[in-house]
Amino acid sequence: VQLVESGGGLVQPGGSLRLSCAASGYTYSSNCMGWFRQAPGKGREGVATIDRDGNTYYADSIKGRFTISQDNAKNTLYLQMNSLKPDDTAVYYCAADRDRSRCWNWALLFRSWGQGTQVTVSS
Repeated sequence: VQLVESGGGLVQPGGSLRLSCAASGYTYSSNCMGWFRQAPGKGREGVATIDRDGNTYYADSIKGRFTISQDNAKNTLYLQMNSLKPDDTAVYYCAADRDRSRCWNWALLFRSWGQGTQVTVSS
């Protein structure tokens, strides 16, 4: 599966962005897709995941502010980010795996990754 993210950019605190991840290749095998992020000087952390049935899982730090969704007809994953904070500044990565358990076990490495898109929250 090939993944290409888009939608990152510079936004002021309190603002919104929507990230997209276009998937191609053997997309039927992706039973879990998700968003991860890596801030400068920090390790990669899970943000949100969604399984093929539409069940969603969120990190506590973004609950109530971010929403993950997918359009299976378009093979596209989204992350709607509202009420953005400077701490949300990071490179955001899209990921996919055939193993549905990746959706709730973020310690396991996903099989496919995108190249990342930069999100900067600053005034």
